[in-house]
Amino acid sequence: MAKRDYYEVLGVEKNASDSEIKKAYRKLAMKYHPDKAGDDKEAEEKFKEASEAYEVLSDSEKKARYDQYGHAGLEGAFGQGGFSWSDFTHAGDFSDLFGEGGFSSIFEQFFGGFGGGGGRSRGQKRNRGEDLQLEISITLKEVNDGADKKLKIKIKDNCDSCNGSGSADGASETCPQCNGQGQVRQVRQSLFGQIQTVGECPTCHGKGKIIKNKCPKCTGSGRVDTFKEIKITIPAGIDDGQYFRLRGQGNIGVNNGERGDIIVLVHVKEHDLFEREGANLILEYPISFSQAALGDEVKVPTINGKIKLKVPEGTQSGKVLRLRGQGLPHVNSTYKGDLYIKLMVITPTKLSSRERELLQELQTYDSEKKLKPGKGFFDKLKEFLF
Repeated sequence: MAKRDYYEVLGVEKNASDSEIKKAYRKLAMKYHPDKAGDDKEAEEKFKEASEAYEVLSDSEKKARYDQYGHAGLEGAFGQGGFSWSDFTHAGDFSDLFGEGGFSSIFEQFFGGFGGGGGRSRGQKRNRGEDLQLEISITLKEVNDGADKKLKIKIKDNCDSCNGSGSADGASETCPQCNGQGQVRQVRQSLFGQIQTVGECPTCHGKGKIIKNKCPKCTGSGRVDTFKEIKITIPAGIDDGQYFRLRGQGNIGVNNGERGDIIVLVHVKEHDLFEREGANLILEYPISFSQAALGDEVKVPTINGKIKLKVPEGTQSGKVLRLRGQGLPHVNSTYKGDLYIKLMVITPTKLSSRERELLQELQTYDSEKKLKPGKGFFDKLKEFLF
């Protein structure tokens, strides 16, 4: 299948600025990253395609060749197998998205190879274990207070039979193809001259050594499935859909490799009373005709317990009152949001004869008044927020 136009892949115009190109790639990387897309093969291909497009369009020299000659102008720019992780030189620019280790390990998993941009040594990148993803549901009260959770998860850990070496007897020999280097060099001719590329040795998969007798328990990988209890500390103020990393607690890498991370995705359950807007909370609170007309002092619920609230005389249904600092905490901050109380005047559905008599008497006065509609709830809320 013919390659798509790189500008089309990123969804930008040919005159797009560097910042626009970077922003477009960041958006696609967030959308198709496997931490979110899971085992979706189509998303995996789109992630790789977007990364290749960004590598070309973010490099002034490659971009100029592509603009003039199209894909033919990039012949030989990448290795014999096409674009690989070793060709991506911008992992450090996006480490804030997924963490440097998680980002580079995903590229290695998809593209293979080593070197370039990630900041890790070849051995570390090659042997880094996979990141694991957990989803956890918490209550709004736990968002307010923070919470500690204990979970039991399935994880790959060192094989206890071979201590992670993968060898049944500890014996190994130097790889004959790469002579222990773990990488092989290839030279090829291209439109722009002779290109030399370096790639992972296909025989030893970059290890430089070959195990003679593989451990029967782990079949040479040095790791086995096991269950592990982990403690998760949920930071106060976290929002629904946010995630954080537990670094170095994921799968261990092959043959005593570096551990991956655990990525914890947080879901916040809906509350029976409060609606959430960032760190602010919104509560609808019912009051009677008499409380609205004459004013009153009532006890309203907050996320931390009940608090007294003064209802002003002449309150209209839908009026919003603000309680500062009675909302949720901001993440990693001592500041809290506010609680907005929307007062709703409740019309009684069943009346006693005396209540009916009093309301009929009041009706004679109401007919003399000219009532006009007021502002909506969200219009009033904007007055507080903006």
